[in-house]
Amino acid sequence: MADSYDVIVLGSGPGGYVSAIRCAQLGLKTAIVERELLGGICLNWGCIPTKALLRSAEVFHQMKHASDYGLAAENITADLDAVVKRSRGVASQLNKGVTHLMKKNKITVHMGTGKLVAPGKLEVTGDKGTETLEARHIIIAVGARARELPKMKSDGERIWTYRHAMTPRELPAKLLVIGSGAIGIEFASFYNDMGSDVTVVEMMDRIVPVEDAEVSAFLEKALVKQGLKIMTKANVGAVEKGASGMKVTIKDRDGKEATTEFSHVIVAVGIVPNLENIGLEDLNIEPDKRFHIKVDGYGRTNVPGVWAIGDCVDGPWLAHKASHEGVTAAEAIAQELGNKDVHPHPLDRGNIPGCTYCHPQIASVGLTEAKAKEAGYEVKAGTFPFIGNGKAIALGEPEGFIKTVFDAKTGELLGAHMIGAEVTELIQGYVVGKTLETTEAELMNTVFPHPTLSEMMHEATLAAYGRALHI
Repeated sequence: MADSYDVIVLGSGPGGYVSAIRCAQLGLKTAIVERELLGGICLNWGCIPTKALLRSAEVFHQMKHASDYGLAAENITADLDAVVKRSRGVASQLNKGVTHLMKKNKITVHMGTGKLVAPGKLEVTGDKGTETLEARHIIIAVGARARELPKMKSDGERIWTYRHAMTPRELPAKLLVIGSGAIGIEFASFYNDMGSDVTVVEMMDRIVPVEDAEVSAFLEKALVKQGLKIMTKANVGAVEKGASGMKVTIKDRDGKEATTEFSHVIVAVGIVPNLENIGLEDLNIEPDKRFHIKVDGYGRTNVPGVWAIGDCVDGPWLAHKASHEGVTAAEAIAQELGNKDVHPHPLDRGNIPGCTYCHPQIASVGLTEAKAKEAGYEVKAGTFPFIGNGKAIALGEPEGFIKTVFDAKTGELLGAHMIGAEVTELIQGYVVGKTLETTEAELMNTVFPHPTLSEMMHEATLAAYGRALHI
C-alpha cells in the first residue's frame, strides 16, 4: 500500500523545505522528496556558499587596504583551497540544519527522483527502488539550473557554471564572465578581489540591467576602478578551446571583433527550470509564456491539488521569493482543507527585494525611476550619497548612494535603489514600508538612529522633496 500524506513537496530548496515546514506547523501530514541534497541549490550551491566566498574576498580586500585604517599588514596572501573549504563547510552546516528541521517538524523525507504519475500520486525512484506516494495535494518546487550557451557548454575545466566557480581547482589567471546579472557580477567581483584578471561581457547596454540606470552606471565605474574590464552591448562569437585556455572572439558595441585568450570562462546567462521528466505533460499542467509552470497568486496550477512555487514558476527567481510562495501555498492548502485560522494573501511581486553581493553591494525594491515613468506615474525621486553620512565615512566606505522614487500625487513609495556598503541589510526597511503602503510622510516622520547608515534612507526620502539636510 502506498504511503499517504496530506501534502507532498517535490524539491527541498528554500521554497520546498519552508513550504513543508509550514504545512507541518498547520497540522498537515507532510513529506518531502529530494533527489540530491536537502536545502537545494540555494543552500548547497548558491546563495549561502557564494556569500561565504564573497565574505572571504571582502576581508582579503580590507586586509590589503589596512593602511587606510591606520593599520599595518604585510605579505597578505589568499589560500584559495582554504577559502573554498570554508564555503563548503558553511553549506554543510546548513544542510545539517535543514535535516534537523525535517525531523523536528516530523516531515518524512524520501530521497530520490520524483514524477507525477496521476492526480495525487507521485512516483519516487531512488537507491531503494521505486515507490508510489499518495497525497491530497502536491507542491512542485523543483527549482532551476544554469542556462548554457550552445558554443559554451560547461566542462568544469575551462568553461564553468556557478557550480564550478564555487569549487575551483585553481585561480583563473584571466577570467571571462558572460552575463552581468547578480550571479555573473558576484563572481566577477569575487575573482577580481582574489587576484584574477576579469572581463565581463554583457549584451545589454549596461551591466545589472534590471537595476536603476544610475545604479548600473555607478557600479560600472566602481568595478572599472577596481581593475575589471566591462564590455556592454557586446556579443561572444567564435570560441576555440585549447589546452591552456579559451580563445574567444568578442564583438564590441562598435561592431569591432577581437579575439582574446582567457584561462577560464564563467557562463552566467540565466536559468532553466527543472521541468523535464516530472510528469507535467501527463497531467496536462499548463506552462506560462516563458515555459515555466503557470500558477495563480497562491501557487495553484490548472490541475486541482497540484501547486508550484520557486524557480519553476514566474520570477523574480530568488530564494526569498520561493520561501514566501511556499508559505502562501501551504496556507492556501490548509484553508482548502478546512483550516479557518489561516488567511493567505496572493504574492505581490512589486514588494520583493533584490540583492547583489558584489563590492559595492546593490539592493533594490519596486519600480526604478524609468519604469515608474513608463507606468504613467508623475514621480518625485531623491538621491543621497554615502559621502554625506558620518557612519559611512567612519567605516571607510564613502562610495555609494540611496535613491527613492515616490508618486508625486499620492506620496506612495514606488521604489528604492541602493549601492554601497551593507545596503543588502538596509533595503528591508523600504520593503517593510512598501508592504505597509507607506508614503513619504511616514518615512519623514520616522526617527532614524545616529550614527547609522540607515540615516541615508531618511535623507533620500527628504531629498525627493527638496528637504535633504546633509547635502
